[in-house]
Amino acid sequence: MLVGMPAPVLDTLRGGLVVSCQANPGSPLRDPFIIGQLALAAVMGGARGVRIQGFADVEAVRAVTDVPIIGLTKTDRDDTDVYITPTAAEGVRLAELGAQIVALDATRRPRPEPLAEMIGTIHAAGAQVMADISTLDEALAAMDAGADIVGTTLSGYTPYSRPGPDPDWTLLDELRVAGVPFVAEGRLNTPADAARALTAGAAFVVVGSAITRPDVVTGWFARAVQDATQSS
Repeated sequence: MLVGMPAPVLDTLRGGLVVSCQANPGSPLRDPFIIGQLALAAVMGGARGVRIQGFADVEAVRAVTDVPIIGLTKTDRDDTDVYITPTAAEGVRLAELGAQIVALDATRRPRPEPLAEMIGTIHAAGAQVMADISTLDEALAAMDAGADIVGTTLSGYTPYSRPGPDPDWTLLDELRVAGVPFVAEGRLNTPADAARALTAGAAFVVVGSAITRPDVVTGWFARAVQDATQSS
């Protein structure tokens, strides 16, 4: 099965930009109110939806905007390397808080719960499922398990997938040729990258760090300036 279930919310995102508004622990932006304001700024700039991590942030963003939310959790567990929404209960809670789409790790790494069961439970809660994958084989397995769409989010984050620093253009080509509906996410750091991903067949694109993480972007500039200084 390569075609997900009908999903009007996914249709509203098609051909558009989704902005990931997240802040790591220790960041001065790590506050649900601030994440809500980042989401509003992204929507003001033309984002059709937002990708939001954590229950408090999803709740805060839903309170200030009605655009589609792709919700996820990031949970460290001793029993698995799966990090993004590792359990169905977390996915259900995200749906209850207003996430119309739940993103989850669909890599082949050992997981605490069977993927198909997780997807079925989240569907029953009223949300669509975006399966974050790192390879074509994982994408095919996720669609067979009932996912509505896959995302290239985890390419480079598994030991068997292609490393960065550039977007995994080869994976995008593989997904298009295989007929898998996909979202381009990961290392899309310029407007040209986002446009190229859509041309490569992505249903829509998700951009995070280049838009909503000023600490990361500042680091890019700082390193470039330092390198130029050292070479002069």
